[in-house]
Amino acid sequence: MRDAPSPIRVLVCDDQALVRTGYVTIFSAQPDIEVVGEAENGHEAVQAARRLRPDVVVMDIRMPLLDGIQATLRLAGPDAEDPPRVLVVTTFNVDSYVYDALRAGASGFLLKDAPPAELVNGIRTVARGEALLAPAVTRHLIGHFAEHLRPAESSRPGREDVVRALTPRELEVLLQIAEGLSNTEIAAELFITPETVKTYVSRILSKLGLRDRVQVVVLAYRVGLVPGTP
Repeated sequence: MRDAPSPIRVLVCDDQALVRTGYVTIFSAQPDIEVVGEAENGHEAVQAARRLRPDVVVMDIRMPLLDGIQATLRLAGPDAEDPPRVLVVTTFNVDSYVYDALRAGASGFLLKDAPPAELVNGIRTVARGEALLAPAVTRHLIGHFAEHLRPAESSRPGREDVVRALTPRELEVLLQIAEGLSNTEIAAELFITPETVKTYVSRILSKLGLRDRVQVVVLAYRVGLVPGTP
């Protein structure tokens, strides 16, 4: 008899006790999710994550002592060892904070008014290693702020570098990722299997020197492969 998969270990970080209680109640009701701890500020989040080794950290942005962006950078930034997946939850009127969180290493974001089912799906999505970038806000958010990256990160690949590095099929998959589609959705769009999509995603990450799908989205907007908002 095959052993059941281990539950997804989740750390909940939010400075509002009522919000934390709501998240814990929602997540604990799922058979495949285990809430291993809570934190009410960024310092506690970093310490708890390093101690408890969660698979996913649900991170608020506006928290005292150390905000969610800096906490995310310490946990999942380029210098982090064995980083957890960080799912940022925020409100729509703080776009720049969300963008900074994605640059800091977050695997995705959701709005705080997302329904419970969407929050649970968000945990599972980032735990699988996929980015969670809601298509409804991806264009507005990434498209608007990607322009600010260009002067500071001119050494990063440009549009022609990306196009030359990828095969036509890989470029097609990259564009689908940039639109916020999951592997299953990309497979349906391109009439290939999800396993084949995973292979393409791995190749794209390797060829472009990117860590995850969030960085694929940021790069696609930054170099102009996907148009930003008008």
